[in-house]
Amino acid sequence: MYVKLFTDGAARGNPDGPGGYGAILEYVDKKGQLHTKELSQGYEKTTNNRMELLAVIVGLENLNCSCEVDVFSDSKYVVDAFNQHWIDGWIKKGWKRGKNEPVKNVDLWKRLMEVKSKHQVTFNWVKGHDGHPQNERCDELATTAADGSFLLKDEGVNSH
Repeated sequence: MYVKLFTDGAARGNPDGPGGYGAILEYVDKKGQLHTKELSQGYEKTTNNRMELLAVIVGLENLNCSCEVDVFSDSKYVVDAFNQHWIDGWIKKGWKRGKNEPVKNVDLWKRLMEVKSKHQVTFNWVKGHDGHPQNERCDELATTAADGSFLLKDEGVNSH
């Protein structure tokens, strides 16, 4: 099955809101019907990259079978980490970026790699705020997630 996954880390989605993340899964079923599944969640404010990682993770975790997935993300950092093999380098260095600079959110990167291994995933960077229709979809998610009324503390993200 082929799936498009539109994601947004919405820490900036609403300046007065809680932050959050969002993911839309878009797929075609065996009968040729297009379906969408929206997953969004408000969290206390944290870094946008962390929210983006969560959006991708949750989107992939909600796929019931092995799929070919195109991830559309406005986080160049997340996309480049896979497309330019930064993660491979981090693992070889013991999750250090520079000489002694630790990689942030290692728990989430490991969780993402685990769920990614179940699918054929391609990461696509969609430049933010340029009117591109795919990015507009991502920004809709930011607003939905940031305006969400159900809040969890960031420390709770790993109890899934």
